[in-house]
Amino acid sequence: MSRENAIRNLPANPAQIAAQLMGAPVKQWNVVSLFSGCGGMDLGFVGGFPFRDRYYDKLPFRITWANDLNKYAARVYKDNLDHEINVGNIEDHFGSMPKTADVIIGGFPCQDVSVNGLMQGAEGERTVLYRHMVEAIKRTKPRIFVAENVKGLLQSHAREFYSAMLAEFEAPGYTVSPHLYKASDYGVPQARERLFLVGIKSGSRKQFAHAAGVDYTLTAQDALSDLEGEPENHDTSHVWSKAVRSPDQGDRKLKADRPATTIRAEHHGNVQWHYALDRRISLREAARLQSFPDAFTFDAGMRETERMIGNAVPPVLAWHIAKAVREFLDTSRL
Repeated sequence: MSRENAIRNLPANPAQIAAQLMGAPVKQWNVVSLFSGCGGMDLGFVGGFPFRDRYYDKLPFRITWANDLNKYAARVYKDNLDHEINVGNIEDHFGSMPKTADVIIGGFPCQDVSVNGLMQGAEGERTVLYRHMVEAIKRTKPRIFVAENVKGLLQSHAREFYSAMLAEFEAPGYTVSPHLYKASDYGVPQARERLFLVGIKSGSRKQFAHAAGVDYTLTAQDALSDLEGEPENHDTSHVWSKAVRSPDQGDRKLKADRPATTIRAEHHGNVQWHYALDRRISLREAARLQSFPDAFTFDAGMRETERMIGNAVPPVLAWHIAKAVREFLDTSRL
């Protein structure tokens, strides 16, 4: 079965079907994207891409503004999403942000609360960047926002910081619903767990329903088997680190019959080993395990590409969350 003709794995939205039958245009929701990286979450919200034998329909979201500090990730974002992105410190670009938005999305930096990081919490310089997202919410007053971060926020070392952060997100007049998503429950071949904070305006008559999982699991072998005999190819990013084995996380090996372990942003010696071959996985294989389509290109060096792939929100997971956001917006109009 061709990917173009693959069966869609979820039914279309009833509100969109009704609009199409009546000849009415489908509502487009405007999205402001912060900490956009190479565009994993944004691609999920826009939709219209294949991954393995499924196709993820285009969704009624329109990115109106995006920002990232990293110039390499921003270049990849622009190349693949065909959309301008403001490059640099977000504080220098607030002036160009739209005055209103329907949705704000963003995965603010997480290393300071990650169990693989320094676990500095409120003392860390990067995690407190969530306050820029709070500022964007105050400025644009979206109907809903989606903030992504590591599950380390839920652990004991970050409890006080997490409570204070939730209070700041709710202060502009929002009710925040946290939910821990496991990517492999949504058709991503990776057992990645991430916390998503969804905020809706306080007093809303409709609650946000978090995305339901799918009834299948993709394994590492499902995602990578067709690349096993392929030689290195820089044009497709099928190149891999030659770092020798090292203790602990530097010696992790994928299991063919299970989803991959979490693809991390740390590079070179922390990249997982292939389940069947005596090498680390390639950049393209890491992108596959993150659910990026093969047409998504990475015009950057190896280490920068490793970093942006590991930092990304898996597009397929983001697509499922975006569908839940669309359902909320389509059925909660004032």
